[in-house]
Amino acid sequence: MGATITFSIDLSKIDKSKVIQGKKGTYYNVTAFVNDDVDQYGNNVAVATGLSKQERESGAKTQYLGNGRVVSTDGKISAAPMEQQSQPAQAAPADDMDFPF
Repeated sequence: MGATITFSIDLSKIDKSKVIQGKKGTYYNVTAFVNDDVDQYGNNVAVATGLSKQERESGAKTQYLGNGRVVSTDGKISAAPMEQQSQPAQAAPADDMDFPF
């Protein structure tokens, strides 16, 4: 195992329009940023809503959802190879889903 990272997400900040109903479940894409420095609370991980390539290119702002910390690592973490992921033709947003937030 490369690392264990724990974090808390502020569910009130979830953009429900980005919740996607997929074939195997309901998904919300997030991005975790691991920092070299630790903040005053011992956190070195930030979690934000995932942005599509188009959103990044248009300059959309990152919506931070929470933070956390790396709690263990084997010191050998490497970047995963980028794979061309096939996106569902038109994954319907799960606006009508009954979420507790």
